[in-house]
Amino acid sequence: MQISAQIVTYTLKRPFTISRGSRTQAEVVQVTIEKDGKKGLGECSPTGRYGESFDSVLAQIDSVKGKAFDRSQLKTLLPAGAARNALDCALWDLESENFPDGFSLPARIQTAMTVSIATPQEMADEAKAYVEQGATLIKVKLNGDEVFERLSAVRAAAPDTLLIVDANEAWGNLDIEATIQQISPLNIAMVEQPLPAAEDEALRQINSSIPLCADESCHTADDVESLVGKYQMVNIKLDKTGGLTAAFELEQAARAKGMQVMVGCMLGSSIAMRAALPVAATAVLVDLDGAFLISDDIQGGLHYQNGHIVL
Repeated sequence: MQISAQIVTYTLKRPFTISRGSRTQAEVVQVTIEKDGKKGLGECSPTGRYGESFDSVLAQIDSVKGKAFDRSQLKTLLPAGAARNALDCALWDLESENFPDGFSLPARIQTAMTVSIATPQEMADEAKAYVEQGATLIKVKLNGDEVFERLSAVRAAAPDTLLIVDANEAWGNLDIEATIQQISPLNIAMVEQPLPAAEDEALRQINSSIPLCADESCHTADDVESLVGKYQMVNIKLDKTGGLTAAFELEQAARAKGMQVMVGCMLGSSIAMRAALPVAATAVLVDLDGAFLISDDIQGGLHYQNGHIVL
């Protein structure tokens, strides 16, 4: 089994801004595994928020070169995270015929289109453009400033569209319950990670009329027990779980606790988005627009149409 890895840079169609900063490019690590004349591709996005760097991810990948392993054994070789994700997904790609009997993907999967942080008017303009393109689900990125103003502007531009909110841990200085009460009339379907992961115990005391979703607080199945009573939904990202294998485990653990499942992504190409589709097939919310946001996706990438991934 031969393993190779390279850093690839994609250009974003427009600047992408969340509470932690702004980007104009998406840098990823792409992995190729060759075995018995076949090739499998995987992709990951190292995330500084989780203590990752390109050097650390490449070092982890290098550490398993020359070893023979399957997806189960890989879990004992590397921790959950970006490096293991790229390798795990490359193995799934290599062995794609091993999906469970009867497994199939729907012809179309609704995906969120992301409006990143800007002025209220700029966010409204972006939302309007998505609606004109047929989007039926919009994710609104927010920080702790102008929450109601920004959301109101987006809602006015997209009056009939399902809206979800992602605070990326940025509401630590806000009165969460009051903020949720303020935005409730805007018909928000979900609020994602309002508080920093280290501070989210406070959510147990919150009476929220809007379902809360764990993102930064939820990486693997081992986290689920601690989320009960704070969140009603988990956002499964392969870069957090360490691949599709562990993503299935997280999905099962969350459902066993009565939690709903969302599948999300980092910025990247269709290699990364396609790997998450098996989880997306049964998720209540899907946010796999990462490849849509880049201007130079891979050849033969996913087809986005009217707010859906068309397979």
